[in-house]
Amino acid sequence: MVSRFWWGHGEGKRGISWVSWKQLCRPKCDGGLGFRNFELFNDALLGKQAWRLVVEPDYLWARVMKAQYYHMGEFMSAEVGHRPSYTWRSIMGARGVLERGLR
Repeated sequence: MVSRFWWGHGEGKRGISWVSWKQLCRPKCDGGLGFRNFELFNDALLGKQAWRLVVEPDYLWARVMKAQYYHMGEFMSAEVGHRPSYTWRSIMGARGVLERGLR
């Protein structure tokens, strides 16, 4: 959507992308426009929700998730399970962010 906004020329027409998306996502001080890398930003937000499941297990949201998806164990050892919700699949997909950052 962002690239269509910057390079689109109307309905059904394609514009020319003069600069790569990777270049535009670089910080302004490095010659880019400072756009966010949406995939990394999404992973960071999902990782934050996973972190909350670990450090704030008494919150209502964490208790509901635990009762639904990993009632017999801990979040870091939980599995995706059978017919998980989109939210649970997304958080489990971002669990790697936590695994790389935990000490």
